[in-house]
Amino acid sequence: MAVDEGLAEWVKEALEPLGTVTRKRLFGGAALYCDGVAFAILAFDALWLKADAESAAEWGDAERFTVTRDDGRTQSLNYRRAPDATYDDADELRRWALLAIEAGRRAPPRKPRGGRKPSRPAR
Repeated sequence: MAVDEGLAEWVKEALEPLGTVTRKRLFGGAALYCDGVAFAILAFDALWLKADAESAAEWGDAERFTVTRDDGRTQSLNYRRAPDATYDDADELRRWALLAIEAGRRAPPRKPRGGRKPSRPAR
């Protein structure tokens, strides 16, 4: 799946008053960060905004981001499909993005993945 470049630019421009939006590749789409805080995913031609237990009531029954892995496993992340109004109303996008950014700030820090163990000092 490719990233919708028009949507990526819209989000970046609309959220400029909130901070700097950057992105990294994720699931064939992109993870979006505002001043280093993960808050959204661009995938499946849609914008998915971070949610958590504190913001769950705001999201109601909004569709949850789900992917099916090559091995058939399904993975669901706590990101919700952005409301339709966020695609053409900058104020609405900022309102929902702020909710997602706050959820990102509340999220516990990610643990580093496997990799090499630090080397021991020489004796």
